[in-house]
Amino acid sequence: MVSSIGGSTLRVGGLASGMDIDGLVESLMQAEKIPLQKMEQDKIWMEWQRDAYRDVNTQMSEFESLMLDMKKSSTYNAKSTTSTQSDAITATASSSASSGAYSVEVTQLASSAINVSSTGISADAADKIDATASLASQEGKLGGTIPASLKFTTYHNGTEEHEIQIDAEDSLNDVLKKITDGDNGVRAFYDTQSDMVVIERTGTGDYNEGGAEIDFSADTAAGGFFTNVLKLTDAEKGGTNAKFTYNGAIEMESKTNKTTLNGINFTFNNVTEGAANISVDNNTDAVMEKITNFVTKYNELIDSVNGKVTEKRNRDYQPLTVEQKEEMSESEIELWEEKSKSGLLKSDSTLTSGLSSMRQNWYAEVDTGNEAYGHLSNIGIKTSTEYQDNGKLVIDEDKLRAALEDDSTAVYKLFSNNTEGNKGLINRLDDSVSNTMSTIKDRAGSTSSTLQQYSLGKRLDDITTRMADFTDRLKMTEDRYWGQFSAMEQAIQKMNQQSSYLSEQFGA
Repeated sequence: MVSSIGGSTLRVGGLASGMDIDGLVESLMQAEKIPLQKMEQDKIWMEWQRDAYRDVNTQMSEFESLMLDMKKSSTYNAKSTTSTQSDAITATASSSASSGAYSVEVTQLASSAINVSSTGISADAADKIDATASLASQEGKLGGTIPASLKFTTYHNGTEEHEIQIDAEDSLNDVLKKITDGDNGVRAFYDTQSDMVVIERTGTGDYNEGGAEIDFSADTAAGGFFTNVLKLTDAEKGGTNAKFTYNGAIEMESKTNKTTLNGINFTFNNVTEGAANISVDNNTDAVMEKITNFVTKYNELIDSVNGKVTEKRNRDYQPLTVEQKEEMSESEIELWEEKSKSGLLKSDSTLTSGLSSMRQNWYAEVDTGNEAYGHLSNIGIKTSTEYQDNGKLVIDEDKLRAALEDDSTAVYKLFSNNTEGNKGLINRLDDSVSNTMSTIKDRAGSTSSTLQQYSLGKRLDDITTRMADFTDRLKMTEDRYWGQFSAMEQAIQKMNQQSSYLSEQFGA
């Protein structure tokens, strides 16, 4: 029996024939869906492959950041320092510092200018002000008028004028906080126990020789709030410069307790007892550590990529379609996909070519200005002779240390010389990695790429379109099957009706 509602066919199967029409159509459609399932599996595989490519690019990008550090001369010319009076003076040396001994005698530390109330600021010492209450409410205890603003001057590479606005509800602590937070180069606070205000420069050094560095003479409103109310007189303890003698011959000064000479950064913590001796030496251990870490990361990268291009694909475990997953548990799906994802980049030409190029870079000759160190093997680094290592690097630490101690500049040039036609090994390696990453991006894009911006994306877009078209055709095929079975049901029903009629006639 078949009826039509709103132009669509109402399917009622098997009433006349007694056949399982639903089951028959479902079986027929399962066969029809096989090409769609294959397209869905191909799409899933391409998405996995795209993600695998992107993972490789992420690894290579992280390795690229390491190469940036290996291109710097400072990496190969690290310095270490020692001080005979480390409690009074310490030093760090840049790569440009000359190795050797230095003598520094510190006779005076740099200090900050500071001004403190000459007496307690409360009119009655037995009834001190409340620094958290509004100034208006404390005016009687302060013994002075509260102005609408405060003005003061500081000296630091020139004269700087400052003005602090006072609001009606501001407390003394609020005003002092405004002074501190106002980028004025000073900090101020009220000490309850002594009943005094402290205001001092945040930086050290003498910037107004012979005069105050925090000048309140501009504060004339209300008779001078700073001087008359807060009792900040001209009795300022001025800032001082650090004074020291360099190499026993040159007397020098510094606005701070730090100074840099000949690429050495000195820090003064106290005056010295006579001269302190500072030694600057090449820090071979630090350079060794950086080179060793870099080689380790390189080996990890090629080991990972080699694993991807040699991993066999398990074709017995094709990607699961949505329908197939509905019939499996989460653990079953996980185990299946673990096997299904094997060999995503098996024998990939981009990666195998990139690995080959990276390995070849290490065999290049570089003119370092020292014939003894023109090849990687000269400094104790070579590729492993073990076949299964696939070109990993191994280090002879004793030979590398000897090369660094003998001529660290030549080692630097071997790795990072940037002259066209005579590039260092790291620069060549960087070119190979960058080219490989660019090719991968053309194929797999990035997380921000649209489907039309990379080749796998275009294929994914195409297969999605074909799947949608095929789904429409399946719908038409299913409707056709139902139409055919419905016609059969109608014919059988009609024959049954005729047979019943004849039986009734003969029986009569």
